[in-house]
Amino acid sequence: MNNYKLLISYDGTRYYGWEHQPDKEWTIQGKIETVLARMLDMPQGEVPKVIAAGRTDAGVHAKEMTANVILDTDMEPEAVQAYLNEYLPEDISINEVRIASPRFHARYNALGKTYCYSLYYGDSKPVFDRKYVLFLKERPNMEKMRKAAEYMVGSHDFKSFCGNPKMKKSTVRNVDSIEIKQKGPYIRIYYHGTGFLQNMVRIMTGTLLDVAYGKKNPDDIPKIIESKERKEAGPTAPPQGLMLIKVDY
Repeated sequence: MNNYKLLISYDGTRYYGWEHQPDKEWTIQGKIETVLARMLDMPQGEVPKVIAAGRTDAGVHAKEMTANVILDTDMEPEAVQAYLNEYLPEDISINEVRIASPRFHARYNALGKTYCYSLYYGDSKPVFDRKYVLFLKERPNMEKMRKAAEYMVGSHDFKSFCGNPKMKKSTVRNVDSIEIKQKGPYIRIYYHGTGFLQNMVRIMTGTLLDVAYGKKNPDDIPKIIESKERKEAGPTAPPQGLMLIKVDY
């Protein structure tokens, strides 16, 4: 038995998110587990459990998702990687496989995550990036967005930015930094934190866009946080602009 650590990239466009779902064939976890079960010639209906650092939503992408899986095999990491890449769909890539310590857990050992939400504003259309950006019809006020983002940084109860109304666990999270960068028509918002709630980055992005277009003021952010009411924050930004960039260990 070996504990294998995987670094994975995927285009989440046609998937129902990372997490395996009994009634959905198209999940990232489900696809990887199915190929691994075939590789190990496991009985029908049995699959090894692939544990990811987090659960990306339907339509969200990952540049470098970290996962681990315990496999009853002595196959070399390079052989496991080659097999997975041969039989996985073209929009999922296993970029690295290595043998980790038996106690390594991709989720519990994660120290932080970096997400990037990509926006596009310009006279032309992002034809070749249309699946990976949110196209804006109006120029956003970047100065207001940056001021609002400053209020979001730090340790707060982010219940107002949680997409799960039945969340019973703590909704306190620490956001280390939010950087908003522009290069040509592309605007990218980088979020780094120890962890994020369901839909949290997308709701924060939707709220920043509300500020950018004058629907909210930057100074409203502390009140939104204090309210702990989802309705006080902005809309959930569409999934295609969001990408998990890296997981820290």
